[in-house]
Amino acid sequence: MPSAATSTAVKSARREQNYFDQQPTYSAIQRLPQVWEKAAEQFGDIPALVDPHAKPEVSITFRQLKERIHQFAGGLQSLGIQPESHVALFAENQPRWFIADQGIMAAGAIDIVRSAQAERDELLYILENSDATVLVIENQKALDKLKHHLETLPIELVILLADEEPQADAAVKTLNFEQVMAQGAKHGLQPVKQGTNVLATLLYTSGTTGKPKGVMLTHANLLHQVNTLGSIIQPQSGDRLLSILPTWHIYERACEYFALSQGVTMIYTDLRHFKQDLKHHKPQYFISVPRLLEAIQDGVDKQIQRQSINRQRLARAAFSLSRRYVKNRRIVHGLSLDYPNPSALQRLQARTQMLALAPAHRLADRLVYQTIRAGMGTNFNQIINGGGSLSLELDQFFEIIGVDVIVGYGLTETSPVLTARRPWHNLRGSAGKPVPGTEIRIVDPETRQTLSHGEWGSLLARGPQIMAGYYKKPDATAAVIDDEGWFDTEDLGWLTPQEDLILTGRVKDTIVLSNGENVEPEPIEAACSRSAYIDQMVVVGQDQRSLGALIVPDVDALQAWAAKRNIDLQLPDTDSSGAVPSPYSPSQPVCDLLRQELNREVKNRPGYSRNDRIGPIRLLLEPFSTENGMMTQTLKIKRHVVLNHYQSLIDEMFESG
Repeated sequence: MPSAATSTAVKSARREQNYFDQQPTYSAIQRLPQVWEKAAEQFGDIPALVDPHAKPEVSITFRQLKERIHQFAGGLQSLGIQPESHVALFAENQPRWFIADQGIMAAGAIDIVRSAQAERDELLYILENSDATVLVIENQKALDKLKHHLETLPIELVILLADEEPQADAAVKTLNFEQVMAQGAKHGLQPVKQGTNVLATLLYTSGTTGKPKGVMLTHANLLHQVNTLGSIIQPQSGDRLLSILPTWHIYERACEYFALSQGVTMIYTDLRHFKQDLKHHKPQYFISVPRLLEAIQDGVDKQIQRQSINRQRLARAAFSLSRRYVKNRRIVHGLSLDYPNPSALQRLQARTQMLALAPAHRLADRLVYQTIRAGMGTNFNQIINGGGSLSLELDQFFEIIGVDVIVGYGLTETSPVLTARRPWHNLRGSAGKPVPGTEIRIVDPETRQTLSHGEWGSLLARGPQIMAGYYKKPDATAAVIDDEGWFDTEDLGWLTPQEDLILTGRVKDTIVLSNGENVEPEPIEAACSRSAYIDQMVVVGQDQRSLGALIVPDVDALQAWAAKRNIDLQLPDTDSSGAVPSPYSPSQPVCDLLRQELNREVKNRPGYSRNDRIGPIRLLLEPFSTENGMMTQTLKIKRHVVLNHYQSLIDEMFESG
């Protein structure tokens, strides 16, 4: 008789196959730009790309998108771009980015993508290291940042995505977008014959560690994502997806390629218009990172705090009751990490509790959660989350209010998706199951022997989405991809009997205390960030007797707390430039409050050990952000940058205890 795990796997495979059977297929296609030719035939006049904030508003149908990609590609060919030429694309989210990206590939060239807002030195390094001979860039302002250095590089042509008139005295031949399109209209696109394993794009890993490396992704890598992400979600043609993350980042990029291949309309937004666009466009999907979801939860918390005392009590009571309800519901459906293999008695007890709590949960939904969902837009099928681990508290919040969050996991080097939860098997706290064609192994970090289910170790992956290697870095490539094709993710985790991946940290982030104990900082940071008074946090303590923490407090929450108790926060004044001094030395009551919050959240964390306790802390009033270089474009904290920047403060913190 098959085991429960085997039975679950068989059912899961059947459901995935049913998904695939109902979706457009691109399995016979060799190169990514060919997807848009087939999509134009299938989806015709359905809007593909919409930019409601452009002036004037831009809306491009699938048929028009194919034509414009071909036109841009033809323009490139007429300007001398050959197959496998290297073309840098430094720009931000907009329809012209997508046209340029796919136009470059349609011409047979390789694009090298990055934000035009990245630091000048980083962009110059990428141009030099990638051997780019053409630069497609956002506008003249972005070009001005680089133009005085282009003469030392092999750049032969610059293309502005804007309609600005190129400067007549430019040292390098410069055209604007419409001029390239006019060339394409005149000359047309000459067919390019290339195999699926030809290099498609280079992405430089600014990430959270060291000097960027060029990740080589082929058409086969990208097409694997287009052909397999249908195992996770099943969008319908005409559905809407809100795009807010950097479009050049592989996570957003792969999701966009897949969504558009299914006839989904992609709507561009930004942080300024995000909430407004959620309500106005009512998307069925949006691609998110944990920081965005935290912002939504924080907004809900602040709305509740502005209500009357009675309504605040009602909301708190509702959430408390619903936590119990969803906890028992997970056990009933076999989706609880706390009860991975519940007995018949445990399921019966959980079902009894769930049924008893169900009427109150439905009432809470009607009185509280419907209002929250209405504020987000009412048409959500799923939020797709990646780019970082999602805390259990945040996961539970969206589960309670009735918004399905599908979490995926991967890296730039894996195109990126390796694993993802499924709508019918949404195991909270996990990174989901491998996507089709993907193998996952957990191995002993020292011996590299494969470990059993439930055993913690290093995560290796193998599949069609694994990169071709690091550009011009064979030694770095060999260090992460072995002779059998296994890629070392440098992540730590374990697998459940049902093959769900549970991530526990990064190999390079592991803190080794002076007693020899290893501590993973990310789960502790995620737990402590549940506190209403902690906005951001970085755990430190390498070679120390205990852990410490750099904390960016939620100043609004602290001020509300202090006002109720007539406590002076003694916040420093901003200087003449508007900057706030950092670090901040709080009063004793504030220290006591934060110490109480840390102790509670750390001790309540699953898997707590005494080595997790936080010792000395320091408060920072300047948040970690992309502007100060301490966060990536997908809003992950750059741990090594924070540690380097605050090293003297960290040293002082541990010296004074």
